[in-house]
Amino acid sequence: MKLALLDELREKNPIAYNISNFVTVQDLCNAVNAIGASPAAAGGAEETGEAEDLTKICSSLTVNLGAFVDPRIDNIDTIMGFANQYQKPIILDPVAVGASPARKKRAEALLDRHPVAVIRGNAGEIAALAGADWQAKGIDAGEGSADPVAIAKDLANQRHCVVVESGKTDIITNGSVVVKVYNETDLFKLHVGSGDMLSSIIGCFCGITTDYFEAAQVATGIFSTTGELVAKTVKATQPSAFAASLIDDLSWIDVATIEKQIRFD
Repeated sequence: MKLALLDELREKNPIAYNISNFVTVQDLCNAVNAIGASPAAAGGAEETGEAEDLTKICSSLTVNLGAFVDPRIDNIDTIMGFANQYQKPIILDPVAVGASPARKKRAEALLDRHPVAVIRGNAGEIAALAGADWQAKGIDAGEGSADPVAIAKDLANQRHCVVVESGKTDIITNGSVVVKVYNETDLFKLHVGSGDMLSSIIGCFCGITTDYFEAAQVATGIFSTTGELVAKTVKATQPSAFAASLIDDLSWIDVATIEKQIRFD
């Protein structure tokens, strides 16, 4: 795992364009800024005609599908088209995609039209997009008897992209090779927006290298390891304190600390 990408990210300070939902926009922008990139989450840019200009200057586009209605999905479709046109990597976060047939249909339509670099979701979201048998409710990961590694690999091969399945063990795969990150904390589950933050941080790293599999590994490893370290400093009943400290620690975390603490294979 090329953790030195963290230093490169901070040196280059790429513009990470995020189409975010209103629930978590502040969290993900703060996370992007803290890790060393420059967040752009201009609400309404597509209506004002700025979306194409923003896409031209950004290094990556992260699309979060939570809390959107049909007219906004049409705008997302247009912006993803710009990203493909200007060869900017797209990271898709299919929030609660298994919650309803309509939501899944929207996500699949976007994926059918626009190639993406990375799909990041929890076990339930990845299973829903892969067409696997899984029981999930809302944004929860849910549960199922199928092999989560096999599901992630299947989706990666279906969509010809990298898949990050985040959870107690994070699974990153390009469809053939699999990397697992074992750093974790239950506080991630108690803070709504943790997954959104990870998706946006993956976008930051995809903006500085064309090896999206490597970028996804590094981003996931850094985020999960930092979260685990923060969890040791707060109580298990303090998700808000955890979230604030996570932003703080993302701003100073360094390669040496991650190398000492990360657990992966």
